[in-house]
Amino acid sequence: MLSIDVRDLTKEYAGRRAVDGLTFSVRPGSVTGFLGPNGAGKSTTMRLVLGLDRPTSGTAVIGGRAYTELRDPLRRVGALLDARAAHGSRTARDHLRALAVSNRIPAGRVDTVLEETGLAAVAGRRVRTYSLGMRQRLGIAAALLGDPEVILLDEPANGLDPEGIVWIRSLLRGLAAEGRTVLVSSHLMGETAAFADHLLILGRGRLLADTPVREFIDARVRPHVRVRSTDPVVLGALLARHGYDASRGGDGSWTVRHERVDDIGRLMSEAGVPVLELAAGEATLEEAYLDLTAAEAEFAAQPMEA
Repeated sequence: MLSIDVRDLTKEYAGRRAVDGLTFSVRPGSVTGFLGPNGAGKSTTMRLVLGLDRPTSGTAVIGGRAYTELRDPLRRVGALLDARAAHGSRTARDHLRALAVSNRIPAGRVDTVLEETGLAAVAGRRVRTYSLGMRQRLGIAAALLGDPEVILLDEPANGLDPEGIVWIRSLLRGLAAEGRTVLVSSHLMGETAAFADHLLILGRGRLLADTPVREFIDARVRPHVRVRSTDPVVLGALLARHGYDASRGGDGSWTVRHERVDDIGRLMSEAGVPVLELAAGEATLEEAYLDLTAAEAEFAAQPMEA
């Protein structure tokens, strides 16, 4: 299978660097989440990989070759950058048939991808009648048409309903399990955590992180414990006496930062303090991401004063 390799990639527009010296690789057999604030350079990077823009300097290759040098590129690389790419007056089936003919793809693949993307029943309808979610599915169908080894998807869950979100998650995991190289740009942190194995995170055109998902979360968000007792005052005094960093919630519970359930449970047991609730707070990708990119957003709202 093919990998995506980016080396010292830079793109400037009117003196502004949209992409600034990026170096990374996307390997087969896993889903790589491509994250970053608006204006971070994700879409520009994808366009450079696909040969839609020319870099100011550096290289972006797929299997060691530029996209423009690939023979039958749609059979090697599938991409979704804009769900509005299909002409509105065509039916979904005709749109895919035209792509198949022009890329020497067997006609039977059209019905296959229509089934895979849940569009078989509406394949005869004109694209202009489609909802945004249906257009997204059609764009994904087009990306999968050539049965490619490499798949790049820009915000594929945009416009999908909850069933569609579950479907795209399963699809991405399945593609990676088949050994394909999958790069997915997304703003949905919860979904990215559900489908991605690895992360590339950009900020102002620069690479901020290139790391497995779990390692990224664990490195940036410390664990915490939520605990509740029949007597929150006694519990608070116990935690303070032992030097724990704890704060009380409106429901009488306490959040103990940077600690683990076993230690807090043992302390309460030894002190004879009744336990009503004792739970580990799960660190999230969103928390870790916001911690990393807080200073990198091009457009950031200022916190409101109380």
